[in-house]
Amino acid sequence: MRKQYFFRQSPRGLLAWDVDRLVDLTRDLPVRSVPLTEIRELEEHFFGEDEAPTWRSFATHVRLVFEAELAYPIIRASDGAVMDGMHRVTKALVLGRDAIDAVQFATDPAPDHVGCRPDDLPYDEPPDERRR
Repeated sequence: MRKQYFFRQSPRGLLAWDVDRLVDLTRDLPVRSVPLTEIRELEEHFFGEDEAPTWRSFATHVRLVFEAELAYPIIRASDGAVMDGMHRVTKALVLGRDAIDAVQFATDPAPDHVGCRPDDLPYDEPPDERRR
């Protein structure tokens, strides 16, 4: 699986967190069941307001949702934003579930990259399959 990052805009520019590092940092956090109604991203634009998805890009995401493994908790930032796991959230929703397991930071870790462009980040293969 290709390396993944969680992105967030900030006054310092685009911030990026390496999802493999987030997985490592959350290994010992308590897992709790979160109602899907708490996942605000479900009501946000998926591709961005200015991006029109193609059927091919849609199919790619359908495949990722289908392959998502619900045995792993999603990772939430301290404000509740999903840092990793939206394909799992979507799969839970499609399957008619009301909740999903999650871990959540009390305080967010520092980002791995600041003021970056997504295309400039390394996307090598992760060392193992830790989360899907």
